[in-house]
Amino acid sequence: MASVAHLTAAQTDEELRFHATEEEAHPEGGTLLGFWIYLMSDCLIFAVLFACYGVYGRSFAAGPTPADLFDLKLVALNTAMLLFSSITYGFAMLEMVKNNRRGTLIWLAVTGLFGAAFIGLELYEFHHLIQEGAGPQRSAFLSAFFTLVGTHGLHVTVGLLWLVVLMVQVARGGLRPENQRRLLCLSMFWHFLDVIWIGVFSYVYLLGVLQ
Repeated sequence: MASVAHLTAAQTDEELRFHATEEEAHPEGGTLLGFWIYLMSDCLIFAVLFACYGVYGRSFAAGPTPADLFDLKLVALNTAMLLFSSITYGFAMLEMVKNNRRGTLIWLAVTGLFGAAFIGLELYEFHHLIQEGAGPQRSAFLSAFFTLVGTHGLHVTVGLLWLVVLMVQVARGGLRPENQRRLLCLSMFWHFLDVIWIGVFSYVYLLGVLQ
C-alpha cells in the first residue's frame, strides 16, 4: 500500500510539473500578442481586397450594377445576424468571468446560431446572383465583390468551426485558464469580423446602391 501511495504521489507531482511547464510554454501575454499580430495580418488582407474593389467596383462590362443586384433589406437582415452574434458572444464572456460554464455554453450556442444564419443568408445571396447570371466571371466588379464578401464569409465559417471546438473543450474541461484564453482570442476574432462586415456593408452594398 505504501508503494502504491508513493507511486500515486509521484504521478501527481509529475502531472503538476507537466501542467506548470505547459503554462510556461504558452504564457497568456505571448498568446494574445501573437493573436494580435495575426489580426493585423488579416487587416492587411482585407485592406488589399477593399482596395481591389475600389479599383474594379465600377467595371461592370456592360453588365448589372450594384443597384440592379443588391437587396438592401436582405443584406440589412444579414448584418443584424452578425451584429447580434457579437452581442451574444459578449454575454458569453460575461458568464465566463463569473465562472458559469453552463451560461457560457448557452450564449456560445446562441452566437453560433446567429453566425450560421449569417452564412446561410450569404450563401442564398450568392446562389441567387449566380442564378441571375451575375457570377464572379461576369465582370471585374463581380469578381471583386465575390472575392471580398466570400473571403469574409470564409472567415466567419472558420470562426464557427472554432466556436464548436471551444464549446466541446469548455464542456469537457470547464473554464480553465487555457480555455478562457482561447475564448478571449475567438472573441477578438469575432468582433474583428463584425468591424470588417460593417465596412463591407457601408462601402460595397450601401454606397453601391446609392451611387
